[in-house]
Amino acid sequence: MAVILGLAVAAAYGTADFFGGFASRRSPLASVVVLSQAVGLALIAVLAVTMGGSIGAGEVGFAIAAGIIGGGGLTALYRGLAIGRMNVVAPTTAVGAAALPVLWGLARGERPAPLALVGVVLAIVAIVFVSRIPGDEAAAAGGRAALLLAIAAGIGFGIVFIILAETGEGTGMWPLLVMRCTSVPALALGALLTRRSLAPGGWPGIRLIAVTGVLDVSANALFVVATRQGLISLVAVISSLYPAATVVLARFVLTERLGRMQTVGLGLAGTGILLIATA
Repeated sequence: MAVILGLAVAAAYGTADFFGGFASRRSPLASVVVLSQAVGLALIAVLAVTMGGSIGAGEVGFAIAAGIIGGGGLTALYRGLAIGRMNVVAPTTAVGAAALPVLWGLARGERPAPLALVGVVLAIVAIVFVSRIPGDEAAAAGGRAALLLAIAAGIGFGIVFIILAETGEGTGMWPLLVMRCTSVPALALGALLTRRSLAPGGWPGIRLIAVTGVLDVSANALFVVATRQGLISLVAVISSLYPAATVVLARFVLTERLGRMQTVGLGLAGTGILLIATA
């Protein structure tokens, strides 16, 4: 079940990244980030109340930290997606999002089966392969700025994954609600202080932002459930295969070309998932 949930997380994150990056090309970045987070806040509030649970003071502190880090990571990601190629930025981000939780899980004593570890290695290699494009195209893909933004976002997401995985099952969705209650005001204040526009740019922009918000918070909720049923060192890697969804959507919607290395990477990703699922 954890593997299936991890795949659902990857699909939701990847699709959210695509719509978020696409929206960032049509609407101001601040409006995409703040309003999509606000949409997610409304949805997660309903889930938290419905599912019940409680949260302690210590967990509130970690959730606040995750909200600040996650908001910064999301801003970096959407900016990178807006100025660079989606099929470069999203996979690069995923490397950090996968590697940090794996190292954390192993440090905490998680010991996946040998076959699952092989699958983890293949999946991480797949993420790297999917992020590769020829050098001349990479130079035209937003350059070093997009790459640095992707790396920063990956580190931020990896930290958020770890914090979410450490929340107790009895907390329900309250950690996510605290995260959003932190990130939305912080991001909105940052936009106001830097005089960034929060206007979504018309109905098409609003629709893209709303879809992004629903998908992003759904992925977060699914990740919390998945890590409570399986090892973070496995769930985080499967969840971090989300660039596959972004790359495929970019290929068919934006006609971004898939390189040979990316095609090989998608194949390795499928093999890695199969090994993890059967271990």
